[in-house]
Amino acid sequence: MTRTARRTRRTLQVAGAGAAALLALSACSSSDDSSSAASDSSASSSDKLSGTVTVFAAASLKESFTALGKEFEKENPGTKVTFSFGGSDSLAASITGGAPADVFASASPKTMKIVTDAGDASGTPATFVRNQLEIATLPGNPDKVSSLKDLTKSGLKVVLCDKEVPCGAAAQKALDASKLKLTPVSYEQDVKSALTKVELKEADAAVVYKTDVHAAGDKVEGVDFPESADAINDYPIVELKDTKNSEAAKAFIALVRSAQGQQVLTGAGFLKP
Repeated sequence: MTRTARRTRRTLQVAGAGAAALLALSACSSSDDSSSAASDSSASSSDKLSGTVTVFAAASLKESFTALGKEFEKENPGTKVTFSFGGSDSLAASITGGAPADVFASASPKTMKIVTDAGDASGTPATFVRNQLEIATLPGNPDKVSSLKDLTKSGLKVVLCDKEVPCGAAAQKALDASKLKLTPVSYEQDVKSALTKVELKEADAAVVYKTDVHAAGDKVEGVDFPESADAINDYPIVELKDTKNSEAAKAFIALVRSAQGQQVLTGAGFLKP
């Protein structure tokens, strides 16, 4: 088979991808040598990878990891990627409590440390992306929120992530740096729950990640604030010690960290590590 034919065949295989960003990425990777190298590496292992890979991942990774999971399954027939998304602190507690999983992707080094300190990680966690906070308001921003200080206005219903959750810890760091006091109407257990409060108009605003505002589309409006630059979260990923499918776990992590994976993640609004 000629090189051109191989590329054409690959393009046809990619045509059924569920995520638009992943479609565009896969199509262009057929002419990108570096991306092709990553894909070739994954494809070369497809004949020996099988079974399920269970990934515990921060809620903010839901859209991009779901897309990458579908791509992984396509590149490795016979594999299945299952996800458990939630607050990183809760996921870490589940892992140290014995919940079966192969990979952990956390929204902060602090929550990853819970797992590594318990001896439940295999190897050293690697930072694969970073994320920055943004204020999510109702569509059209009817309350004219333009700064972090505006969230302290009387009568404004604001939601934050719980302080133990990475997005909540980052929000508190930004508030402390600005010497602002904010009493939210609720603390949520993960960033998606905080965003949902605004989407359902149960809150006027929430401090979430840029990636979550991006994923919500026109359901919310995003407002940048300068203090967020001082509260950026690193996202580490690691294979877990008690994995039942080590080779597939390593391959999924390799996809996440590859040029292909990075393009999907940055397309979702994440920052490069």
